[in-house]
Amino acid sequence: MHIKQIMAICAIVLVAPGGAWPATAQQRGTTAVDVSAGWTGFADDGVVSETPVGAAVRWYLSPRVSIGPEFTFISGESHSHRVLTGNLTFDLLPPRSGQSRVTPFIVIGGGVFSTSESFAFTGERFSSSEGAFTVGGGVRAPINTRVSAGADARIGWEPHIRLMAFASVRLGS
Repeated sequence: MHIKQIMAICAIVLVAPGGAWPATAQQRGTTAVDVSAGWTGFADDGVVSETPVGAAVRWYLSPRVSIGPEFTFISGESHSHRVLTGNLTFDLLPPRSGQSRVTPFIVIGGGVFSTSESFAFTGERFSSSEGAFTVGGGVRAPINTRVSAGADARIGWEPHIRLMAFASVRLGS
């Protein structure tokens, strides 16, 4: 199966359920969009440092559990990586109405890791794709009623450590 087919299947599986949840849940603003940037260290002869940027959508199934797709792009000197995962996020503290506080969470995701590399001497290009996962945790804190910010740390396959900062916008009323 080609990477574009795998990514399309992942997107359909993760996005399609969004319309199946009750309208009351959607009206409460239980969808959030995250944008992120940070540092990724890949295991090699040492640690290879690269800068990832990403975006995610989270649909809350309950006040503490959300699912959704995440896309991360990582650019190196002569290569790039694209990571598409479906994530399950669990907030460790329940929401409190009218109170601001830091909320710790855990996240696990699985999907596809794709790499493209150009070889300067030959001009050839190599691409590969394989299964991927990440697991870790972080914290998120409200800035106002719709915007929050936070950070997370994860490990994953391709073997890497990932540290990201993110901003979230809650959609809906």
